[in-house]
Amino acid sequence: MSTNQHLARLGSIAAVGGAILLFVSTLLHPLNSDPNDPPAAFAEYAADSLWVWSHLGQFLGVALLGMALVALATTFNPGQAAAWSRFGQAGAAAIIAVAAVLQAVDGVALKVMVDRWAADTEETRVFVFEAAFAVRQIEIGLASLLSLLSGFTLIIFGVSIVLSPRYPLWMGWIGLLGGLGLVATGAAQASTGFSDLAMTLSMLASAVFLIWVILVGILIWRLAPRLVSDNDAA
Repeated sequence: MSTNQHLARLGSIAAVGGAILLFVSTLLHPLNSDPNDPPAAFAEYAADSLWVWSHLGQFLGVALLGMALVALATTFNPGQAAAWSRFGQAGAAAIIAVAAVLQAVDGVALKVMVDRWAADTEETRVFVFEAAFAVRQIEIGLASLLSLLSGFTLIIFGVSIVLSPRYPLWMGWIGLLGGLGLVATGAAQASTGFSDLAMTLSMLASAVFLIWVILVGILIWRLAPRLVSDNDAA
């Protein structure tokens, strides 16, 4: 079995496993309070005992999806499709890096701050709240950047699939649609924070992305037997 065949199989497993892990970890995230209402949201976060673990699960899910995209990039036929996928590989690596920073801020730093705020005395509580609010704004900025980066990367892979005879055309259009949705999500987050509009766009675009990446995982698994790397072919 060639290197690209092994990579395609690993990417397929990463796609399905990452999508499931990200979905389950997100379900564990507390969502009863309005995320754009800091006092209510912070109180809910402070009471959540699974906060750190759900966010680490989200990061691992995103990392697996990034690995799946790297594997996808190796499955395109030489020419335009493969050229576009090279940019997609760079985007996938950047997604993992930004997701790591986001979860360090959201999953670790913010949890420490809201716990201190919830346990603090009345005299200093307002100052601790302002510190937690500052961390929250950093989180929003990173979340916006991650959505934009994910959207542009998904658009690039959508173009690659449209240009490739190895994949059905509809898969490329779904990728383009999901990518545009994530770009819109990032723009909404940057301008309105975690508003109702931003959260609705995020939910819809993320659902399209997860469905798309699972389908990609299935397709590259089926394509794997036909893949031969240039070195193996030589």
